[in-house]
Amino acid sequence: MENGKIKILKTEKNYVAVIKKAGMICERANDKTKAESMVNELENMLGTEVFPVHRLDKETSGVMIYALTGKGAAALGKTVSDGGFHKTYLAAAEGIFDEKSGKMEDFLYRDAKKNKSYVVKTERKGVKKAVLEYEVLSENKIGEKEFSLVRIKLFTGRTHQIRVQFSHRSHPLAGDKKYGSRTDLKDKIALFSEKIEFFDPFSKKEVSFEALPEGGLFASFEK
Repeated sequence: MENGKIKILKTEKNYVAVIKKAGMICERANDKTKAESMVNELENMLGTEVFPVHRLDKETSGVMIYALTGKGAAALGKTVSDGGFHKTYLAAAEGIFDEKSGKMEDFLYRDAKKNKSYVVKTERKGVKKAVLEYEVLSENKIGEKEFSLVRIKLFTGRTHQIRVQFSHRSHPLAGDKKYGSRTDLKDKIALFSEKIEFFDPFSKKEVSFEALPEGGLFASFEK
């Protein structure tokens, strides 16, 4: 089921798995945001109340889970806070990596006023550790620019974590002008939530939802 903005992968009694389109906010829209909202669109599509339990940045896209009941919101919210959502991403990063796979570990500080995160050298108040692993899947050159298609396994969910950690190593994500990209993707970032795995607190089974990005810069890489 889809409406041109959202594709629904699967609907359960207490939650729904969907693909978010870049340019939409994850939370409910209000008079101040005046933005296209995943919550509003899903409620229109499904005819029921929808509750966000995790987030993706407005400029990114990919698989997300939304609760459809208060019970679902409470149970899935706890799963997320306990680190039970295991997420994998695909990204098109600028440049060619010397190391084709590895781990990134940093301390991140978030400036809430600027809505921007920074890598800092030492742990202190307001600083959190960020950890991810990456693997370069493919490389490509478009004009004078080189790009790498990277699969990322996230171990912590810090604000803008992938974006700032890659930028800190001189590989900003394509389109991410906030963190140094010089590639214009028309207010989109080449970051896609590929897979979410978690223990379903209702069926008592491990579940997995995944998708692949379509078109755009991702389509330029060899399969």
